[in-house]
Amino acid sequence: MQVAILTFDGFNELDSFVAAAILNRLRPHGWAAHITAPSKTVTSTNGVVVHRQRPLAFVEEADAVLIGSGVRTREIASDAAMLSRLRLDPARQLIAAQCSGTLLLAKLGLIGDLPACTDLTTKPWVVEAGVTVIDAPFAAHGNIATAGGCLAAPYLAAWMIARGGSSDLAREALHYAAPVGEKGRFVDHALSVIDVVR
Repeated sequence: MQVAILTFDGFNELDSFVAAAILNRLRPHGWAAHITAPSKTVTSTNGVVVHRQRPLAFVEEADAVLIGSGVRTREIASDAAMLSRLRLDPARQLIAAQCSGTLLLAKLGLIGDLPACTDLTTKPWVVEAGVTVIDAPFAAHGNIATAGGCLAAPYLAAWMIARGGSSDLAREALHYAAPVGEKGRFVDHALSVIDVVR
């Protein structure tokens, strides 16, 4: 399973790196998550410069795409040329978005009137785009999932693994990342969150 972690300038490190780290725990099972960006380097909202692993065109061939958030997402969402380059196919791909990444899914017409999750800052813009935002950390409909809050990244990663692999693989990946002394509780909670709406 090849996953594009769609990452733009101004990205939130937690969204991109936490999900990528959890997904890449499954490399022995043939999974690989790649930081995917329109430019060779992208700079996070806190000034961390990262070299992309795949170009933007990789989103078309990836088995799954995870769109993180960032301080420039609203600008990207109004850039018709950039949106035209994001050719996603929910019939073939698993597609997930976190926080302001949900705005990009809305602008791409991939949410419609389905309820979705986002962060509190982005909520008015997502609502303005015609999407019903619910007060929840995670929601999924078919091959599309959304999450709200920086620390919701494990939910999206677990959902992607459970959908593209199995719940056992999701449990394995989450267990490694979970805090010591809380692993069972953490994993059970995360899986219960994604199972409610799967």
